Amino acid sequence: MAPVIGYFGDDRLARNGALMVQRVGERQTVCLRKLCDDRAEQVRFQRFLANKAVTVAEMIAHRAEFVAVAAAGRHVLAIQDTSEINYEAQRGRKRRLGTVGNGSDVGLFVHPVLAVDATCGECLGLVDAQVWRRTKSKDPNYKKLPIELKESYRWLHGGSQAKAVLADAAMVTVIDDREADIYEKWDRLPDSRTHLLTRASRDRCLADGSRLFKTLAGFAEAHRFVLALPARPGKKRSARQATMAVRFGRVRIRRPLACSDPKAPAEIDLFALEVRELEPPHGQIPVLWRLLTTHAVETLLQALTIVGWYRHRWHIEQLFRTLKRQGLRLEQAVVEDGAALEKLAVIALIAAATTMQLVLAKAAADQSPPASRVFSPQQIVVLGVLLKTRQGRTPKQQNPYPPDSLAAAAWIIARLGGWTGYDSDKGCGPITIRDGLERFYAIVDGYSLAAQHLCAS
Repeated sequence: MAPVIGYFGDDRLARNGALMVQRVGERQTVCLRKLCDDRAEQVRFQRFLANKAVTVAEMIAHRAEFVAVAAAGRHVLAIQDTSEINYEAQRGRKRRLGTVGNGSDVGLFVHPVLAVDATCGECLGLVDAQVWRRTKSKDPNYKKLPIELKESYRWLHGGSQAKAVLADAAMVTVIDDREADIYEKWDRLPDSRTHLLTRASRDRCLADGSRLFKTLAGFAEAHRFVLALPARPGKKRSARQATMAVRFGRVRIRRPLACSDPKAPAEIDLFALEVRELEPPHGQIPVLWRLLTTHAVETLLQALTIVGWYRHRWHIEQLFRTLKRQGLRLEQAVVEDGAALEKLAVIALIAAATTMQLVLAKAAADQSPPASRVFSPQQIVVLGVLLKTRQGRTPKQQNPYPPDSLAAAAWIIARLGGWTGYDSDKGCGPITIRDGLERFYAIVDGYSLAAQHLCAS
């Protein structure tokens, strides 16, 4: 078996790591008892996670090599974000963890960078992932510390890793949310083939003495479009068709007093966009995106392209959804040690990224990679058999994709997960794919048993 997450200086560790990643993907869980066929395997996996030679850095670097090959010659969106993994419910059974967002619960943080093709929407996989435990209280002089000593440096590190891993890509656009609106990032990361696209968090001072938000609102309205907004129960947002107004223009932001780098330039030229919902329903907070970018935005087509790229940021939210309660249930993992949980989190991220490859495969149908990107030859045979049983009688229930493509495989997996196959059925997200994968791999196990035993007799 190929060492899919690293060598770790030992063939046994390489084999155990490969098997563990395979099992998490097949059984869609991080529960060690469910991953293992017997007690001996459970001990192997526990020792793998506890071994100091097994590092998060090697696991991520090894997976990133595959993404680098797939990304060559493409324009890649490197989408990054942070999520906390909360283990407060198991506090008494955990050791060597840090605190998370509220300052008292125990857990750890993950900060992945997900690569998506800007043209066709194909998910290429994980470019990087930082995992850490917050074990120290904030320094009283935190704001005066160099950015390299702050937790927020993760945004610069993630972007730098994307530049390095995606060195053969035609272009890289690093996309992140408001927390990443950091002056040092605007200064250090961009180059001739690396661009930034970030949601603005600060009403920055501009070079002419004005403020960013008022300047944005004063730009001429360039366009209106209708955006289908999904419901967000946690944020009390109802599903609706929202009319959005687009404004854009050039701005020059001024170095803030809080900037920790005295060598940073006094001013930086950027382009800014405002995408604002008009006349939201009563009681609903209007959607408002204020975006900053190093890409030129001088025409309506360029503005709408930038908005389209920013909307891909939703994929990393879906990655976290796949990782947590409705998916792999990482927060319910019973592994006790903090360092071992960091490694388990990376393995779970790798599996969740594979799920996202299938979720986005249909979007990239015209340029879909082969199914062999994710599935073995035997699994592809089973997919072919299942295709015949899952297609309906009408054209709308027929698989529309090339039979050996990843898009076709995603269509079959989604059908196994409960998707009806109709375009009107929008329930074909990561949880449907996760359910379909769990069922598919159970079918593959049955196929293997039949081939080994029934056919032999």
